[in-house]
Amino acid sequence: MQTTDHPADGPAEHSVRDAADLPALCRADWERPSAPSRAETAADRVADRVARSRPGARLGTKEELRAECGVSVGTFNEALRLLQTRGLVTVRPGPGGGLFAAQPPPAGPRRDAWTEALDGQRPDEALRVRDALDPLLVADALWHASPADVADLRRLLVPLAEAADAADPAAFARADRRLRARLAALGPGALLRSLYEGLLPLAERADAAAGPGTLRARLDRRTALVDALDTRDRALALRLAGGGDGDDGRGGAGAGDGPAEAG
Repeated sequence: MQTTDHPADGPAEHSVRDAADLPALCRADWERPSAPSRAETAADRVADRVARSRPGARLGTKEELRAECGVSVGTFNEALRLLQTRGLVTVRPGPGGGLFAAQPPPAGPRRDAWTEALDGQRPDEALRVRDALDPLLVADALWHASPADVADLRRLLVPLAEAADAADPAAFARADRRLRARLAALGPGALLRSLYEGLLPLAERADAAAGPGTLRARLDRRTALVDALDTRDRALALRLAGGGDGDDGRGGAGAGDGPAEAG
């Protein structure tokens, strides 16, 4: 019987060999963050001006700022929405109106009825709930934090480091509360932000009672979280947020086995 020899390097085998020679893709290759949009770039530019302005200062009219950013009306409106979501600007209509640097919240905790009810509970209960909400805030921050927002978070790490160097748990707790409030402001959810901010003054009591030996480890954890937000390392950021500070010896509870990643 006559047989036909097939070429050793036919098209099919070349295809298999070429595919085998291709480098394997890892998850980071398709989750790599894209370049910021024009709206995000414009929002970051205005946010930089806010950072250099006093609270309540007039930044300019919408048209003046739009022209300065060099974007269309629609793009600037999207940038304005991002800025308002982050709590950075307010808009006032009419003569003398325009965009203004947002005023800081009033000093002292807001006295909501549910917050007053929590005052009678142990502070570590508020701390448990606060830590359980951390992954939700971080998931929002991964989507919404701008380079200017990350720069703000890094500035807020400075007093944390100073408190850790001084072995001052009370000062560390105050600085940590400010860092957490800034993180909460990054997300668009008013309900989550209000709930979280209401827990902060109560949880601060438990944080202030921590031993000074835990402060350096907690500072390292906060720094690593800000780094993960900067690089958009979702897995690391959520793991840091989900762990709480219980493994640093403080005795607080974390978030169980970690958060389920939101779709």
